[in-house]
Amino acid sequence: MSANKEFIHTHFNFPVDDVELSVAAIHREGHLSPIVFLHGFGSTKEDYADIVRHAAFDGHPFLAYDAPGCGASECSDLSRVSIPFLVKTAEQMLDRLGIDRFHLVGHSMGGLTALMLADRHPDRVLSFVDIEGNIAPEDCFLSRQITHYPADDAEHFFDEFIARTLQSPAYASALYAASLRHKVRAGAVGPIFRSMVELSDNADLMKKFLGLPCPRMFMYGEQNASLSYLSHIERHGVRLSEIGACGHFPMYSNPVAMWKEIAVLLVRPGSTS
Repeated sequence: MSANKEFIHTHFNFPVDDVELSVAAIHREGHLSPIVFLHGFGSTKEDYADIVRHAAFDGHPFLAYDAPGCGASECSDLSRVSIPFLVKTAEQMLDRLGIDRFHLVGHSMGGLTALMLADRHPDRVLSFVDIEGNIAPEDCFLSRQITHYPADDAEHFFDEFIARTLQSPAYASALYAASLRHKVRAGAVGPIFRSMVELSDNADLMKKFLGLPCPRMFMYGEQNASLSYLSHIERHGVRLSEIGACGHFPMYSNPVAMWKEIAVLLVRPGSTS
């Protein structure tokens, strides 16, 4: 990388609930309000590194990091990773970067983590772009496989999950499947999936999402335009953003459209926020 780095790569070491973490992050400084990105299951912080390529976000500090058990982050006990654990990790990362109020973008698992974070700190979240994050039981089309295809061995379940994903008829599924083994530790898959299913079924996520006081966008791929709650959340003031030629992964299938839509909510003409 050149001497003029467009973002900084840092490892942050700290415990969460007596579990030792080394969290790999990319971030930059700026004079406007920060943007915090939480990646989805099977993805990494690099999904959002291209923010530096889009002039609409100039001046905005940002933070993206690999969740424990994912990417370049390390975790001393993968069995402890869950959505509440990831929320506590996010809180620690915000503290370490000195981020008080921020725009929030979360995809899938990261969208659910972001929702739980925003529900705990509604006064700190300036806006929330939820990219197919879980807000209803029907959103567990990936995570519910932990119950639909039970396996005693974590490696075996993950192998079969990857094989099923590879053959999915959705946009970018093969691309996504090809990197799963490199981006997630098998021991973290079951705990994460079980936590996602439990919260989606029992935590009244829709009420939490609609109750947030900040501007909200729900982004989804055109292949998922049949989600049953879209008109409901739109009636409650949520901006809908359908991404064309896309399934669950706009950052892989149609990133230009994704960034343009994120900018619509986060960047207002003449705004200094």
